[in-house]
Amino acid sequence: MYSVFKSSDQVQRSLLVSLDISAAFDTIDHSPLLNRLQVEFGMSGNALTWLQSYLTDHDRYQCVRVGQALPSPTVCQTGVP
Repeated sequence: MYSVFKSSDQVQRSLLVSLDISAAFDTIDHSPLLNRLQVEFGMSGNALTWLQSYLTDHDRYQCVRVGQALPSPTVCQTGVP
């Protein structure tokens, strides 16, 4: 397993990518985000597959209750679960 600490001790270069899945992504469309991560940032392999699975899992629904009214749940197509 790769260790950033070990790499630092050996004066080797390291790259750490941190993913902040928060309010910043509340309205972003998943498809363009995934495309941009792949094309412009070079994300691929397991990292891209994991994020794609997380964002495009169509078993994620949402609904908003207003008072006593509770509409039918809809599939999350933007934002993050």
